[in-house]
Amino acid sequence: MMTKKEQRLRRARQTRIRIAQQGVARLTVNRTNLHIYASVISGCGTKVLAAASTAEAEVRTALGAAGKGGNAAAAAVIGKRIAEKAKAAGVEKVAFDRAGFAYHGRVKALAEAAREAGLQF
Repeated sequence: MMTKKEQRLRRARQTRIRIAQQGVARLTVNRTNLHIYASVISGCGTKVLAAASTAEAEVRTALGAAGKGGNAAAAAVIGKRIAEKAKAAGVEKVAFDRAGFAYHGRVKALAEAAREAGLQF
């Protein structure tokens, strides 16, 4: 019997194999109870081109009180921020890697905010 974490990592591995075959940059998302993290990784998978998270000092002050990084509103802020950083790095199109997490709640809010900010996937 696999644990929840092992199941999620298995799903993530399968997704990354499909994305690697495409050879495009990928927007990967990781979430914890307190924070959400997003990175744009190069097509070869060796370089992080842009990164944003609710653990950054600027974002934490913008969100207000401590513990506000684990909600959908914070995820939307990170989605917009990662899209701006990716565009500044010269990346317009990415493949969305949700790392085995369900496309729901915070992950969905981040993806929609990134799309609205001009990132295509």
